[in-house]
Amino acid sequence: MPRPLGELEDAVMTRVWKWNRPVTVREVLEDLQQERSIAYTTVMTVLDNLHQKGWVRREAEGRAYRYEAVSTRAAYSAALMNDAWSQSDNPAAALVAFFGMMSEEQRRALRDAVHIVQGPEEDPEQGADGGETRVTPDAADEKRVEKPDEKPDEKPVEASGEKQGEKPGENPDSGPGGTGR
Repeated sequence: MPRPLGELEDAVMTRVWKWNRPVTVREVLEDLQQERSIAYTTVMTVLDNLHQKGWVRREAEGRAYRYEAVSTRAAYSAALMNDAWSQSDNPAAALVAFFGMMSEEQRRALRDAVHIVQGPEEDPEQGADGGETRVTPDAADEKRVEKPDEKPDEKPVEASGEKQGEKPGENPDSGPGGTGR
């Protein structure tokens, strides 16, 4: 898990991510100098540290290097969120608290992201056959759709390959009135 970037590291990485191309120390320096007074050697040290930490790769160009981001800002943010969430003693409560802090715009973005990850879903109130369904947790992260007239541990008749009223392994034709095959 990546450590959170320091203020100056974040300022440098913001430019590398924004420009989305290999950059030189001089380019980053000139852009940073529009906001603050900073030395060339400071920017060079920060980029070298980011290279040592695995945030950027570098390629020699003459006597200098060009630096390029190894991953996206989104991947960095996701890794930070995942690390914080995994350190919680109650991840569900942490998520609820986090969602409670979100703006409506952020909640919409979250719904869009979940939709992208899960793919298109059927309406949770209507199953594929038009009947009402509900999602129940089974194993740790597994979910299955349960029909209202179905018992939780009972397989649907169609899925079991058995006819209603038959016992598993029983030959329906071998009983009274059967042909005895």
